[in-house]
Amino acid sequence: MLKRFQEHIPTYLKLSVIMLGLVALFFSIFMAQNILIPLVFSVLVSILLNPVVNLLINRRVNRIVAITLILLVAIILMAALLLFFGSQFEKFGDALPQLKEKAVKLYQDITEWTSRTFNLSGERLKFLVNKGKSEGMSSGKEVIGSTVNTLSHFFVLLLLIPVYIFLILLYKPLILTFISKLFPVGQHTTVIEILSESKSLIQQYLLGLLIELAIVSSLTAVGLFFIGVESPILFGIITGLLNMIPYVGVLVANMILVVFTLVTKSPSSAALVLGLLIVVQFIDNNILIPKVVGSKVKINALATIVTVLIGGELCGVAGMFLAIPVTAVFKVICDRVEPLEPLGYLLGDHMPSPLNKIFNVRWPLKKAVAKD
Repeated sequence: MLKRFQEHIPTYLKLSVIMLGLVALFFSIFMAQNILIPLVFSVLVSILLNPVVNLLINRRVNRIVAITLILLVAIILMAALLLFFGSQFEKFGDALPQLKEKAVKLYQDITEWTSRTFNLSGERLKFLVNKGKSEGMSSGKEVIGSTVNTLSHFFVLLLLIPVYIFLILLYKPLILTFISKLFPVGQHTTVIEILSESKSLIQQYLLGLLIELAIVSSLTAVGLFFIGVESPILFGIITGLLNMIPYVGVLVANMILVVFTLVTKSPSSAALVLGLLIVVQFIDNNILIPKVVGSKVKINALATIVTVLIGGELCGVAGMFLAIPVTAVFKVICDRVEPLEPLGYLLGDHMPSPLNKIFNVRWPLKKAVAKD
């Protein structure tokens, strides 16, 4: 009866319900992002740490003790990385006066070139620059306010995530039992397949990202060192971190490095940095992503860009990073649930042959129907 009713629902009504559902979902994510972001991060890290916890438990270590030991090691490693990153920022801060002097000189050169090229008088150009400065200062308070807000959220995340990870790993049997009770026994096989594939996918993806981060940062830092760019380790790490955000992060990293080199060095050095970034991206796209990050994340480029932009609009930089693993898990669910299979196929990267017949139609038709 229900199936017959669903078959008689008009297509436009189905699409309207789907659109309203998506709007409600995105609005809920946007409103609850301060709760969801640390929780999702914690779930991902918990899945990554779970094999090590299981290894200790299998060696008769108490569950609470095993989780505590793993978390302490992870916190110590993270603190060491933050201290190293802070020391690099301190070295960069020592070079700021020299950087400011070179930036002022570059600004004067650009001003003179603009005045000559566009026939602008010095007073007119000065007026435009001062107007831009005043507008920038008026919006500067908002930028500072948003920066302080972001930093406060970051420190809250640092406190919440370890607690969430500990509790998720501790209550894992309870959570799995809860999931099993949501579905009838006949669907437990499908649920186990989804959970197993999602766990394997996330573990492979996160480990691959960490390896990719280390390799991209190292290659970039070594190249910047030989080119002579200041603070090569700092910019190498920044490039590696931004590279973890697909497509968008790469563009931002390239722009930061090229502009910084143009200010501190010569145009030829900036060209060398751009060439270095192109080589690193070629290695990353053709070797690291297919071989290291993992072939299980089968999401096409269009879906990747759209989900990253949606994640950025909803939850900022954290949403851009989380967009790929969340979409990959969603695709696993779509592939296992029959009504959602078309959506999973749309997200995937399997390209059908253009010679295959796509629409099955009966002839003759009043109008020709294209095969593609």
